[in-house]
Parts: sequence; structure tokens; C-alpha cells
Amino acid sequence: MKNTIFRHLTRALALAMTLTLATACADKELTEPRYLASATTTTDLYSLDEEGNLSCAGHFLRGTEVTAYPNCVEKVEKVPYVKVLLDGSEFYAEQAALATEHRDVVREKSIWVRTPATLLADTATSTIAGFADKGAELEVVGYDSLRTDGSVGTYKVRHLGEEGTEGYIYGKYTVFTPEEAALRYKAEEYDKVHKAVKNSFGGGAAIGCDFYPVEKPRFENNPMPHACYSLYLNAGTNVLQNIEAYITLAKQSKINTFVIDIKDNESPGYKADAMKLYSPTNYRRAGDKEALYRRVVSRLHEEGFYVVGRITCFKDSYFVKDNPQCAITERATGEPFKHNKAYWPSGFDRRVWEFNVALAKEAVEKFGFNEINFDYVRFPDRMTKVEEIVDYHNRYGESKVQAIQRFVQYACDEIHKVGAYVSVDVFGESANPGYTTAYGQYWPAISNVADVISGMPYPDHFSNGYYGIQKPWNNPYDILYQWGQRVQGRQAVTPTPAVVRTWVQAYNVMRHVDRNGIAYDAENVEKEIRGLYAAGLTGGYITWLASSNIEKYYQQLGAFQKDYYAEYVQGR
Repeated sequence: MKNTIFRHLTRALALAMTLTLATACADKELTEPRYLASATTTTDLYSLDEEGNLSCAGHFLRGTEVTAYPNCVEKVEKVPYVKVLLDGSEFYAEQAALATEHRDVVREKSIWVRTPATLLADTATSTIAGFADKGAELEVVGYDSLRTDGSVGTYKVRHLGEEGTEGYIYGKYTVFTPEEAALRYKAEEYDKVHKAVKNSFGGGAAIGCDFYPVEKPRFENNPMPHACYSLYLNAGTNVLQNIEAYITLAKQSKINTFVIDIKDNESPGYKADAMKLYSPTNYRRAGDKEALYRRVVSRLHEEGFYVVGRITCFKDSYFVKDNPQCAITERATGEPFKHNKAYWPSGFDRRVWEFNVALAKEAVEKFGFNEINFDYVRFPDRMTKVEEIVDYHNRYGESKVQAIQRFVQYACDEIHKVGAYVSVDVFGESANPGYTTAYGQYWPAISNVADVISGMPYPDHFSNGYYGIQKPWNNPYDILYQWGQRVQGRQAVTPTPAVVRTWVQAYNVMRHVDRNGIAYDAENVEKEIRGLYAAGLTGGYITWLASSNIEKYYQQLGAFQKDYYAEYVQGR
């Protein structure tokens, strides 16, 4: 429930306001249904004592139905009060606080933004009309429905600071006064932590993110396993057509989850309607595999597996080809900037947000994916030397860490509406304390919003001596344990932390890292997983093996046959 009540109402309750009535009551037996109305979540009702004094009896949720005696009106200083009956008790309500129709119980004319949020143009399709920053005043044009706590689910609003932009905003991100909108969540506890985080590489100030608690859903008809032991499958036809072999492997182990590509950069899985609308090149380059996806996901569900669809977001050359205005561009030429052999849509651009979320929702509704996993939820890395020559087209003046958190917030809100969870991949580096990353991933900001956060601490991505460990790639337990300890530190400063489910290296050490590095067989994959669990990261793992080679997975089968959750959590 929103906990802000107009100050004069709060004082009325605290002081047990006493009023003397001027009685004017006729035809007391006439009753009509009414609904409590208010410009906040509650309405005050008053009690009449034996001496004819009126005192505040408490706050009652707006929208509550009462029996009103419309001809029994008492006036106090010319303000009319009507007798009402609620749960067998008699009260008086201000006449103006009673509505004849339930749709009229919301009386606020303006609301203010507490948590920066997306304005939707269309709540059915998740298209974006604009953005409302913290503290913005929004004129209320309408609303959809009341929640059980008297708050509004979604408001229709006019943004008074954005040239009258109209759209829809979720009520959970708004408050009733500008003073409350200016507040930060438990500033005395959290602000000192995030203010101390340095912006050494230009990713943005941590304090600029939002840390109000986020209610994480649990869908009754879509339960998430306590620990997801996950195999990754790419979108190759040879892989998906061999799904029965992967099922056979998984049933010999504790594997309970499959992560399947929906769209990777220049590798779209199937011809999705969202691709046709937003990125025709992705649509043309995708295979005619809708029936195959339907069969694969259906078979996995038949066998009791939890199924996750993976989508790469802000690394998408085909989307840029179709939408060059949405790309990171070169300032000198205005042409899309090529980085790491790919073109990148800007993380600030709302059209690319829409595309990936529309694709995700379609996949959930069409195939029944339990969860959507977003990868490349970031700006390009290794951009320090070229920052001055590129244009990110930052319409709203956001930092990178703000834009990434706000995309995750938007994605979660919209995908939750179709009954699926959201996981977000982050670089292992984002677990390090003390600074925000150059590419916009700040662990606490993402974890606070997402359902699941999936770090990618591949041992051969750590430099020699990292965390004091020589050749981390040859010491998978030690490096993952040390990394996991740092993750726990980031989770501890997150009001509503996500489940941590980690990508583990399932490929051999890359030759450019160490020509004599170890092979990642069952023993070494198990060491990775045990390092995570020993550090208290018990949400499970996902194998990163780009080829999804089933022979390699069989070589690692021993690692997948262990029930780490039972051993480390239930066995305590």
C-alpha cells in the first residue's frame, strides 16, 4: 500500500479530530450503495459519539463498498458528511468522498514519479511512448483498475514536462506528492554504499540508479526450480533436431533446465512476427523452424524440464541494418559504428527495447518458454579510446547504468504479464566492488530488478594472478569461489536481490590464453560448480558451450549428476 496520506488527514487521525455537528437528517431509511473515493489509497471515516461529536475512526481502502444513507447528512463548517454502514458499523464519510460508480473512486489529478519508468503507448503491445524521470509530475487522465491495497495498477497520464506526451505508467512507480517522489529508498543505509562506488570508466554513477524494492513474481502455473541445472543449446538445426539425444543425456543426470537460443547476433532462430515488424533482415535470415521450436519446447515440457529462451539484445547487426537510426554511430559520418565485428543498437534507444521484449513475449505465448534470458544487456566493452568519436543518441540524458537498469525494469514488467520470468546475463567483472563498469552493468542495479542474474565468470577470462590466483583457468574451484564471495557482497547491498544462476565454462581453455591449459572435463566443471556453491551461490548453473556438442556434454556428465543444492543447502 502506498504509505503517503495527505498531511492534514494524518493530523486528523493523530489528534482524534473532534467536530460538532449541525444535524439535518430526513428519510433515514433510504439506502444506496456507494464506494469510498480518495486522491490517495485510503479514505477517512468518522464516528459519532453520544454527545454528537465527530472523530476520525481510521483510514479505509478506497474502492470499498459501503451502504450510504444519502438523506442523512450532517454538516460541519459547511462540509457535508453522510452516514454510511460498513461491516455492520455506522460511520460518517465526507459526501465528496463517496462515489456512485466504482470507476470514479480515483480522485488524484496529478501523481509524481518515484522510480524512473517507461511510459507505454499501448499496454497490450508494450510499445513505448516516452520516459518519466524521478520527480516528474504527471497529470492523471484515467486508470485501469485498483489493486487490493487501494493503489492503481496502471494510470493513463499526460507528462507535463515532455510536451504533453500521453501514455501509461504502472502505479507502483508513482506517489501522491512531489516530496515523497524526491526521496530515495532508505537513503541512510544505501546511499552511502552507492555514493562510494566510483565511475572510473564512464559507465555512470551508481547513485543514479534506483533501489526501491521490487516485488519478484512467483507464477503458480510456472514454478521455477530452486536450483536450475542447465544445458545450453544453440539454434542450429542439427542441435534442435537431435533433442531426443539431449533429453536422454539429461535424464541420466540432475539436469532440469534447457537454455535455447531464440536470437543471437546474426543467428536468429526462427521467423518471428516481431522480426517481421522490427527487423526484416532478422526475419529473412531466420530458418523456417517454428514447427521445430514448437516440437522441441513441447517435448522438453513433456519430460518435465524448465525451458529458457535466450535473446541477445544490444549486439544485433541485422537490426542495425534495418534501423540505422537506432545504432551507435560515428560522429564524423553518421554511419553505424562497427565494434568487435558487429554493429550495436544503442542501449539508450527505445525501439530496440521494444523489439527484444516483443520477441520475448511472442516466444512465451507461442511456445511456452518458462523464462527469457537476455544476453548482451550492455553497451560495447573496450570503448574507452573511441568514446569521443561515437554518438549513442542518448535522448533522455541517461547514464549507461541507468539505461541498462531501466531496460531490465521495462522488460520484466512486460514479460511478467505473459507469465514468464526474466534472467539477465552480466560480465563476471560486474561483481567487483568499488566501480561501475564502462559498459553499464552495475550488479546491484540489475539484481534489484531482474528475477535472475547470470554472471559469466569463465575462468579463462580472468587474467593471471586475478584475486591472487595463478592461472585461474587451471584452478576453476578457487577462482569461482573467490568470485562468488564478491557476488555475495553485491547482493548484500541490493534491497531485493535476484536469484544468482551462473554460466560456467564448459569449453576447454582457449589456446590464446594458455596453450597448455587444462581441458574442461567432468572434474573441472564440477570444481567450478562447487566453487559457486561453497560461496553460497545456490541458484544453479548454465553450461556455456557455444557448439552445444553432445559428445562434449557426455564427457562432462559426471559433473551434471551431482545434486549440489541438496548437498550444500538441504544438507546443512
